[in-house]
Amino acid sequence: MGSMKGVHMIVPGMGFKIINTRGFSNITNVRFVQMIDNVDNQSPHIGAPIASALSPGDLDIDHVEVIQGVASALYGMNATNGLANFTTKDPFTTQGFSIQQQVGVNHVNDPGDVSARLYNETNIRWAKAIGKKWAFKLNAGYNRGYDWIADNRNDLNPTANQFVGLTDADNPAYDDVNRYGNESSNRKTLTLGGKNYVVSRTGYYEREVADYNLQNVKGDVSLFFRPTEKAEISYTYRSAYLNNIYQRSNRFRLEDYRLQQHIVQFRNALVQGRAYINSENTGHSYNLRSMAENMDVNFKDNNKWFQDYTNSFNKNHCDKC
Repeated sequence: MGSMKGVHMIVPGMGFKIINTRGFSNITNVRFVQMIDNVDNQSPHIGAPIASALSPGDLDIDHVEVIQGVASALYGMNATNGLANFTTKDPFTTQGFSIQQQVGVNHVNDPGDVSARLYNETNIRWAKAIGKKWAFKLNAGYNRGYDWIADNRNDLNPTANQFVGLTDADNPAYDDVNRYGNESSNRKTLTLGGKNYVVSRTGYYEREVADYNLQNVKGDVSLFFRPTEKAEISYTYRSAYLNNIYQRSNRFRLEDYRLQQHIVQFRNALVQGRAYINSENTGHSYNLRSMAENMDVNFKDNNKWFQDYTNSFNKNHCDKC
């Protein structure tokens, strides 16, 4: 889909792909709706589409309808950028057992201590019609890998101590892009050796507090009943279990994250009706920045840390004098 004209695909991590079709895009893209068989798969907690994390695999997708631009009149307030509706295969007409296996490698020749890692994705589909009135289908998917490592060490606060001639690695208020616990709320102006300096707490690099192992186990089962030739009633249950990195304004580790969806649908030649519920359990998920800040404070509160820093600097400064 990312190669289609007018479609913009953002990939902040291997576990999530963000679709957009009309400007105003960000890494959550709450203005774009994703549906599966006309049912919204938005996560209640994240408040945004959860992409392929809770969806059928490639084997069960019949076609995808993409609406570019405003679709709010038909699909609600959050469809201001557009919509993608994934239509799955009908078990009455597409039966049988199929399996798909995809394997890849990433982190080839990466700097640092990360060696090449294997990425694996497996999808299974089984569908069968029982007579003319009953049918069922089952989908299962599993993917596992090692996500990209965010380790940008560019300074977001390079001018904090420029007036005293400290820049780059000598800047005591250095704020690396992917180090947490040294942001503005973790900085203070200290009087050291008779001069004022902006100093930040040390913090933690993302790779020190994040687990980059990626895992997504998902599946769905559907039962279909056709009381007449032109009417159909169906029930679908979808579930997913996630371990991956998720990004919005901050970065998160989704750990033991569970999603469920129950769907009941009725349709005939004149009427369509559906009811569904999405639920989730965030498990042991955490905000990487908040966790790093709490680890710092748990070790030593900010007032004590900055006081110790000041005392140590001034003592060493006087000893050298």
